[in-house]
Amino acid sequence: MNTTAAAFDTEALRRGIEERDASTMRALYAQDAEMTVVDRNTPPSRPRVLRGRTAIGEYLDDVCGRDMTHRLERVVVSGDTAAFAQACRYPDGTSVLCLAMLDLRDGLIVRQTAVQQWDE
Repeated sequence: MNTTAAAFDTEALRRGIEERDASTMRALYAQDAEMTVVDRNTPPSRPRVLRGRTAIGEYLDDVCGRDMTHRLERVVVSGDTAAFAQACRYPDGTSVLCLAMLDLRDGLIVRQTAVQQWDE
């Protein structure tokens, strides 16, 4: 019996982020995944919480559809957890930094907490 858990696909994460490919990103999430986003519009006391691959996919469609560049700066995976740093830039020069913590199951994201900060 093979008891090895599926590995998280960091290269798919890189491709999805850097190529702004929502479809590739969506495939990294479990059907029952939950994403919590904290940023200037949704502070820690009122975060944006998305439940399920469909809701997360709609969010990813929006983010990937924006005219901006995305770069995966760093990703670390350890067992059933992972973290990454993502740098984004709009054409007007505005930068956004996103730091995310992930809980993984069978190589898929089941929980993500992301904190984003824009240039002010």
